Amino acid sequence: MLKLLRSNFSRLWRDRIFWLCMGAMLIYVFLYMLNGCRQAVKDLSEYGYSLEQYYFHVALSIGLFCSVCSSMFFGTEYHDGTLRNKVIVGHTREGIYLASLLTTFLATLAILSVWLVGALVAVPVLGFWKMSAGKLLCYLLVGLMFILSFSAICTVINMLSSNKANTFLISILLFIGLLLLASVVYNGLCQPEMISGVQITQNGLEMTEGTPNPNYVTGWKRELYDFIVDFLPTGQGIRMWQLEVANPLRMVASSLFLTIVTTAGGMFAFHKKDIR
Repeated sequence: MLKLLRSNFSRLWRDRIFWLCMGAMLIYVFLYMLNGCRQAVKDLSEYGYSLEQYYFHVALSIGLFCSVCSSMFFGTEYHDGTLRNKVIVGHTREGIYLASLLTTFLATLAILSVWLVGALVAVPVLGFWKMSAGKLLCYLLVGLMFILSFSAICTVINMLSSNKANTFLISILLFIGLLLLASVVYNGLCQPEMISGVQITQNGLEMTEGTPNPNYVTGWKRELYDFIVDFLPTGQGIRMWQLEVANPLRMVASSLFLTIVTTAGGMFAFHKKDIR
């Protein structure tokens, strides 16, 4: 498998899409963090700006970069006969699959590292993290693991789809679908328990007495919603972005479970697939 990894990394180093993703991430982080600095300088009074409020915004979009980079990189392997040649020269299908997974994971980490380093441009204005070192490492571990689960999901698509256009389309649509699902469930959790209205009186605008919110999620349904958000990699991204990682062990375990299940299922299906 080491030969496969060396071959993949050699191709990746020369791949235009990979470098375009790196460049896009660099521009993205500079624009986003400098905008955060502008907001902090403009509003110096009440709101306590900090680096972590912007630092983990990347958790929302890193899955998209993973989908684009991996689908464009591996999408040509069926068309070009690369997979067939790998099998012909004696590489096992399991080795080919795992090498693809590791390549996707490490390529995504490289793109992520651009954000993690580039975001430090805001340190002169926002300062360093206000959270403890342990909490920062916990967030980074959660991010590392859900990127691994994203990579495992993308690898299934890349290794089973023999059409480059379909691979790209399925990867992007799946990411968008998972993000929408996680957003809907998370928004359900964010519903307030009580809602208050406003009425116009002779004294001006006054708040009315709070009434129960019919959309507030309670009981086992709330626990289910909470689990779904922590289970989905896109849900974990939302939690990181909002600085609401309350169950890191459950998140890490969920990412590990998704990685193992998708990889095992993908390897089984890839072993049965006819490579032409």
